[in-house]
Amino acid sequence: MLTWEFSAPDLARTRFARSPLAEVTCSVEVLKDVGRHGVHLPWARRAARRLAGVDWALLDQLVRLPTVYVPDFLTPVPAAATPSIGQALEQLAATDPATVRRDLARLAGEPAPLVAALARDPEAGLARLAGEIRAYWDAAIAPYWERIERLAEGEILRRARQMSAGGPAALFADLHPQVTWERDTLTIGHRRVDAHRRLDGERGLVLVPTVFAWPGVFSQQNPPWQPGLLYPPRGVATLWENTGHPVPDGLARVIGATRARLLAELDAPASTAELAHRTGLSAPNVSHHLTALREAGLLARHRTGRTVLYLRTDAADLLLGAAAGA
Repeated sequence: MLTWEFSAPDLARTRFARSPLAEVTCSVEVLKDVGRHGVHLPWARRAARRLAGVDWALLDQLVRLPTVYVPDFLTPVPAAATPSIGQALEQLAATDPATVRRDLARLAGEPAPLVAALARDPEAGLARLAGEIRAYWDAAIAPYWERIERLAEGEILRRARQMSAGGPAALFADLHPQVTWERDTLTIGHRRVDAHRRLDGERGLVLVPTVFAWPGVFSQQNPPWQPGLLYPPRGVATLWENTGHPVPDGLARVIGATRARLLAELDAPASTAELAHRTGLSAPNVSHHLTALREAGLLARHRTGRTVLYLRTDAADLLLGAAAGA
């Protein structure tokens, strides 16, 4: 069990970020143990076909199962909120050789051949690793990155609203089953970690919603990086297969089947295009119903870059909950 004790300055510096490298690393774990990550099975099947002929042997040897520790230089906590894969790989290639060797020394057991070569010559090894990750990314992650980003952006928006309404307790309340918040202390239920840390008041915590982390939660607490917590965003199951969300019959009779379905689909924030894809409706039709629901106070919207995300308001959650329990 890991506990992080927060001060007021730590809470003030707590922020969200996205990590392309974290998605890559966690996705490798998915490919190696699909049974444990069943929600990602549709992606894993497609990715395995797309990765045929792609060389990612060093990445494969660095991410070992069971995953007790992945070298921190492979998944540094992002300094920027939304680094691109290109920026992340530039940072990776520029890692201090001493940091590389320190992290590799923490791996248990005899190092695999390519890992040993990386320790001997970090500069050359990092160049190879960056090239492998780029090829892996292009084949397995890039085709789905837009939808992954939308889900993560919706998660960040939802968490920000929770914190604005209820403070840190609301922010962490349902972050993950293994994560609890009580009296300024965040507890992460790691099975292989037993430590208590006081954040130093200067760095805070970085929350990194990571799709391929599901169903786990991962922490990083080693200098020089800011402490970070990787966790799966809400709505991961909607990424790969659309099984539809249950629509209460009573609600459908009151506001119409289409609007009731759209409310049900917004269990996690989504864009007009995403909702059109899920429901089979045209984008203009979806937009018309979303506007009506927003004017009725059942939806809010938030622009992130070129995308507008819609999310349910508290009133909509109450309406759906009441209808489902009727």
